[in-house]
Amino acid sequence: MIEAALVPESPQAPSVIRLLLNKLGVAYEEVLDHHGLNASRKVQAVLLDDAVGALMVLFPQSQLLDLNRLAELTGRRLTAVSTERLEKMLGKHNLSLLPGLPALTSSPCLYEESLLREPKLLINSGEPGLLLEISSEDFKSMLTKASAANFGEALSSIRPNLDRPDDDREEITQAVQAFTARRIQQRLEATIEIPPLAETAQKIIKLRVDPNATIDDITGVVETDPALAAQVVSWAASPYYASPGKIRSVEDAIVRVLGFDLVINLALGLALGKTLSLPKDHPQHTTPYWQQSIYTAAVIEGLTRAMPRAQRPEAGLTYLAGLLHNFGYLLLAHVFPPHFSLICRHLEVNPHLCHSYIEQHLLGISREQIGSWLMRYWDMPDELATALRFQHDPSYDGAYAEYPNLVCLAVRLLRGRGIGSGPDEDIPDALLERVGLSRDKANDVVSKVLEAEVLLRELASQFSQG
Repeated sequence: MIEAALVPESPQAPSVIRLLLNKLGVAYEEVLDHHGLNASRKVQAVLLDDAVGALMVLFPQSQLLDLNRLAELTGRRLTAVSTERLEKMLGKHNLSLLPGLPALTSSPCLYEESLLREPKLLINSGEPGLLLEISSEDFKSMLTKASAANFGEALSSIRPNLDRPDDDREEITQAVQAFTARRIQQRLEATIEIPPLAETAQKIIKLRVDPNATIDDITGVVETDPALAAQVVSWAASPYYASPGKIRSVEDAIVRVLGFDLVINLALGLALGKTLSLPKDHPQHTTPYWQQSIYTAAVIEGLTRAMPRAQRPEAGLTYLAGLLHNFGYLLLAHVFPPHFSLICRHLEVNPHLCHSYIEQHLLGISREQIGSWLMRYWDMPDELATALRFQHDPSYDGAYAEYPNLVCLAVRLLRGRGIGSGPDEDIPDALLERVGLSRDKANDVVSKVLEAEVLLRELASQFSQG
């Protein structure tokens, strides 16, 4: 296993942390964080609270923090402290991240017993990318006033279904059954009461597959939906597209600025988005739904253009895959409303994990499974269903692989720039090879997209209003 590399430069840990550890007589080595480190050695620190007060919780990154188990242990319903409160507390010490040092706060501390089985532990220094390696004995010496317990769930016991799409229907059915406490009907679609596809969306889908469809056809469909018509005109007028002159009509917007393919896919994305409303609850620290969707679609658009011409998939469909890649999130909120809040709270206290582990642990399925299933139920293209289903599998090499590969690449590139939820994950060379892009080229694409970040946010806000 690849292990820690000591930092050769002079100490980079924040001065408040260095002073605290020196005062406690704790020896440490500075270590650069990287994907090869053993997650069992990395201490995840979260600050929780309720009406009683705050509690620091420490556990290894090889585990998921289970709030239900914590409630059973403590008799308290703890959730992550507000972003504002945490930032204010860290700001006093000029820190960016919460280190796993109980002495840093005046809060009581609870730690996972399994941490002390490792001879050496790695804690956040307070600065991104820099860890502090401390012996188990020294770490234990800092926990004299803390309490030990078993509340984590080993990730090795949670198996998100990343590569068994044939099991999706059965697993979704089992998950629904577990939460309804009654025998469900044979037909999954009747059980979870999915709303019918909007008439406008049905018309747009027909146009997408009609090789003889014209600008007049899409103009006619858009103009029959006043809200959609206003949206298309406002997109075309957005500074992001830098259109020359004033946009006077839907046809003007399509012909002069947006083009047939882009309007088809933007309109379809909006029509589907309106079918399921945005949930009122959401995790702290999360990128707003449509903002993440627009960013991902824009990066995928750039990646598709950068691919070797012979390998390029259908640009309109890759854009739509980016726009809808997180659609399963909306569906989870729709299907499991009483439990969606619990998912949000677990996402807040497990920032080191991809959402798939949390959803698998709590529901038995992931948003990717249920989102892909809905695409097939609505008779959307197989490429789109495949993109949603396998977007977190960087090794997927099956049918229509270029679509989920591009979504996976775009999501990881954006996470590396602090956009989107979940941990920053490595981008394998094999993934880049399958889409025919170098690492430098892929990074260039995301950099160019983010140069227009302000304009993209404006475009995303128009989606939200729509």
